Amino acid sequence: MASLTYDLALAGLAVGSAAALTGIGLIVTYRATGVLNLAHGAIAMVCAYVLRQLVVEWGWPLPLGVLVTLFVVAPGIGFVLDRAVFRPPALAGSNPAQTLVASIGVFVLLVGGAALVWGGGTRPDAPVLFGDDPWTQLAAVVLLACLVGAVTRWTRFGRELRAVVDNRSLAMLGGIDADRVSAVGWSFGAFTAGLTGVLLAPYVRLDPYGMPLLVVEVIAVAVAARMRSLPVAIVTALAIGVVQAQLARFHPEGWAGPLVQAVGANLFVVALLVAVLVVPGVGARGQDALPPPTGEGRVPGGVWVTAGVLFLLPLGFAGSDLQTSVQVPALAIVLLSLVVVTGRGGQIALGQAAYAGLGALFTALLAAGGVPELAALALAVLLVAPLGLLTGWPAIRRHGLALALATLAVGVAVSRFVFAQPYATAGLELGRPAGFGDDRRYYALELVVLAGCLVLVAALRRGRTGRALAALRDHEAGAESAGVRVAGLKLLAFVLGAALAALGGGLLGMGLRAFDPQAYDPLRGLLWFAAVVVLGADSLLSPLAAAVLLVGLDAGTRGGVAAAVIGVLATLVGRVPPLTTWLPRADETPRHPSPGRLRPSRRPGTADLSAPRRPLAPAREPSGADRPAPAARRRAASAPTGEPQGAPGQRPSVPPKGRPGTTAEAAGGPPTPPSVAAHPAGKAVPPGKAGTPRPAGGRPARSEPAASPPLARLRAHGLTLTYPEGLTALDSVSLALVPGRVTALVGANGAGKSTLFDCLAGALRPTRGRVTLDGVDITDRPAHVRTRLGIARTFQRLAVFPSLTVEENVRLGAEQGHVRDPASAEYSLRLLGLSGAVRHRPAADLTTGTLRRVELARALAGRPHTLLLDEPSAGLDTAETDALARVLAALAADGLTVLVVEHDPDLVAGLAHTVHTMEGGRIVP
Repeated sequence: MASLTYDLALAGLAVGSAAALTGIGLIVTYRATGVLNLAHGAIAMVCAYVLRQLVVEWGWPLPLGVLVTLFVVAPGIGFVLDRAVFRPPALAGSNPAQTLVASIGVFVLLVGGAALVWGGGTRPDAPVLFGDDPWTQLAAVVLLACLVGAVTRWTRFGRELRAVVDNRSLAMLGGIDADRVSAVGWSFGAFTAGLTGVLLAPYVRLDPYGMPLLVVEVIAVAVAARMRSLPVAIVTALAIGVVQAQLARFHPEGWAGPLVQAVGANLFVVALLVAVLVVPGVGARGQDALPPPTGEGRVPGGVWVTAGVLFLLPLGFAGSDLQTSVQVPALAIVLLSLVVVTGRGGQIALGQAAYAGLGALFTALLAAGGVPELAALALAVLLVAPLGLLTGWPAIRRHGLALALATLAVGVAVSRFVFAQPYATAGLELGRPAGFGDDRRYYALELVVLAGCLVLVAALRRGRTGRALAALRDHEAGAESAGVRVAGLKLLAFVLGAALAALGGGLLGMGLRAFDPQAYDPLRGLLWFAAVVVLGADSLLSPLAAAVLLVGLDAGTRGGVAAAVIGVLATLVGRVPPLTTWLPRADETPRHPSPGRLRPSRRPGTADLSAPRRPLAPAREPSGADRPAPAARRRAASAPTGEPQGAPGQRPSVPPKGRPGTTAEAAGGPPTPPSVAAHPAGKAVPPGKAGTPRPAGGRPARSEPAASPPLARLRAHGLTLTYPEGLTALDSVSLALVPGRVTALVGANGAGKSTLFDCLAGALRPTRGRVTLDGVDITDRPAHVRTRLGIARTFQRLAVFPSLTVEENVRLGAEQGHVRDPASAEYSLRLLGLSGAVRHRPAADLTTGTLRRVELARALAGRPHTLLLDEPSAGLDTAETDALARVLAALAADGLTVLVVEHDPDLVAGLAHTVHTMEGGRIVP
C-alpha cells in the first residue's frame, strides 16, 4: 500500500509540474501584458508537434530538436503574437474583451492550422524529454520559478515589468519601453507553453484538440493565484496533481460510483470551476464588455430574400450533399443563442456547446424512453433552459475575463462529467420525427424552426426588453442607474440562450442520427463564439453565415480549414469591423468605424471628457450656509443648449419664456423650463416659485430659500467606507438633501465626493452608516431599486447607450424609472431641446454637449424626486454650462431635490443654495 501511495504521488507530481509550468507562463504573460492567454494550450500543442516533426519525422537528435523548439520556435510564436495580434489593438485602445476574443482567435487558428498540417489523428510516439523521473520535472519547475522571481525582484527588467503592470502609461512617460517588456513577456510565456507541451506529449494524446483542452483546464492554478503569485500557483498545481493521482485508487460502488471516479480523474476541472466562482480579483467591472455593434440601420429586404433563396437551394440536392446541408439550420439556431447572449446582452459566453450537447442528450434519452421525437425535443429544451442559470448566475457578479472563464469552466465540466462518461451516453441513438425521416423533409422542418427562432429573436431586439438589453450591453452601470433590473435581464438572456442552444443541438443530433460527444466539445464552443463575433454578434445574418461557413468549409475541403479561417479573422478583431457591417443598409444612416466611441464636442472651448477639469479651491464658508450668488459670477448665456433639428453648431437666440409647444420649441431650441404644473415629478407649485427670475441674458438668479424649508427626504447618516486595502474613502459623513434646493459637493480630487455620491446612488455600499429616504433605510437597496424609488443620477463619464437613438435612450428612462409615464419621455426630449431631428440619430453620432442633455433627459424621464449629478458640466463649453444651469435652477424651483458634484466654481456659485466642502473623506465644518 505504501508503495502504491508513493507511486501515485510521483505520478501526481509529474502532472502537477506540467500544470505549474502552465501557471508560471500564464501569470508572467498576464503581468507583462494584461492578457490571459487562452491560446497557451494551443501553443503547447504546436510546440509538441514541432518537436515530434524534428525528432521522429526528420531524424534530428533530441537535444538539438529540444533547443530549436524551446528556444527558437516557442519564443518566436510569442514574439509574433505580440507584434501582429496583441500590440496593434493595445495601441488602438481596444478593451479587454476584444483582447480576449483575439486570444480565442489565436487558439482556434493554431488548432485549425495543426489539423491541416498534421491531421486530426492521435500521435503516440512523441519524444520523451525527462524520462519517467518526476523529480527532474519538479526541479525544472522550481528552478524556473526561482529564476523568474529573481529577475522580477532584483533586476532592472523586473522593476520595469512591475512599473508596466502598475501603470503602463505612466511607465512609458518615465522612459520605459513598454513594448519591449510586452514582447519579452509574450516570448517567455510561449517558452513555458512549449516546455509544457513537450513534457505532456508522451503522457497524453497528442492531437490538435486533446492537449489544448487539457491545458485550458489547468488555468485553474493561475486563477487560484489571482494571476499574481508564482509560489501559490506552483503549490496549488502540485497539490491538485497529487490529490488527483491518489483518488485514482478509489472505485466506489453504486450509482454514484462512475460520477465520483469522473470527479477524481478531472480534479483540475473542478478546481477551475471553483476558482473562477470563488476567487476574487480576476476580472473587474469596467471596460471589459464587448463593444456595441458597429453597423446602424436595417438590413434591406433584398439581402434577406437572397439568404432565403440560398437556404432553399439544398432542397434540390440529393445524397451526401443534402446530408451535409441538414447540419446548417440546426447549427444556425445554436449560433443564434450567441446573438441573444453576446450580441444583444453583451455577455461573453464560451459554454454554449454544453447546452447544445445537453439538448441532444436529453432528446435522445427521452426518445429512448418512448416519447415521440418532436415532443422529446420540446421537453429537452424546457429541461435545459433552466440550466442556463449555471452561467447566468455567475454573470450577475462577474464581468469580462471572470465571466468568460466561468462560462468556459461550465462548458468543460459538462463535457468531462457528462458527455465523456459512458454511464450517460453509452448506446444512445437519435432518430428523426415521424414523417421527417427523409433528408429533404427534415431539412424543410429545420428551416421552419429556424425561421421561427429568427422571428423570436428579432422581436426580442425590439421594444422595451430590447432597449434594456442594448443598454445592458452598452453601459451596464448606466443601465442600472436608469432602472434596468440588470441581474434579471442577464438571467433572461442566458436562459433564453440555453434554450435556443438546446433546440439547435437536438436538431443537430437528429440530423446526424446519433449523439456524438465530439460534436459538442468545449473547443467547438470557442470556435462558435469566435465565428459569431467576427461576423457581427448583433446581426441576425451572422448565425446563418457562420453556420454555412463552418459546415461548408470543412465539408468541402478538409477538417481544420474553417477553424483556421475564423481564427485569422478573430485575431483581427478591433481592427477589422465585423463582416456583416459591410452589407448595404436599408436607410441612409452613415456607418462609423468606431461608433462605440462617443465623439467629443467640436465647438470651440469644449473639452473632451478625458481632459482633467481645473480643481475648485476649497470653499471656506460654513457647511450648509446659504450664500447669495455674486452677480459677477452669473455669466451671460445668450445661447440655449439646443441644436436645431439635430444640426450641431446652429444656435438660435435665447427663446422667450414659454411652455412646450410654443415658439421657442418651434425654433428648434429647448423650451424654457416650464413651471411646476408640467414638471415630471408632478409636484404642486410652491407659492412664489411659479417662475424663476433671470438676469438679462444670463443664468437664472437662484431663488432664495423659504423661511421654513421642507424636511430632507434623502439623508446620509455617518457613512464610512473603508476599502480592503485599508484606505478610508469616507469617514462618518452625514448629509441631508432638501427638496427645492441645489446642494453642491466641492473639494479636491480624492476628497471623497464621488464615493459619497455613489453611496447615495446605490453603486457602493458603505462599511458603516445608513442612507435613508423619507426615514426608511435604503442602504442595502441596489442602484436600479433606488432609481425606481425616485433617485436618478448622471455620471461624470458619459453613460449613454451609443447603439440606441436619442429617443430610445430617453424612453428607456421613462420605461424603467420612478413613474412609468409614456408622456414623460416626450416631455424630457422637449425640455432639453432634443425633440427635433436629433431624436432619431444614434447617440454614437453626437457631440459631448448633446450627450450630456441626453443623459439628463433620460434621468428626468423617470419622473424622479431627487436628481444626483456627477460633474454635469464636464466636457461642456461656457454657453452649454450656462444653459444647463438655467434648466437645473428651474427644476429645483419646481421642487426637485438636486445634488451636484462639481469642479466648476462659477456653476456652483451661481446655482447652489448649499455648498459642502470635502477633505480627506470628511465634510469640512
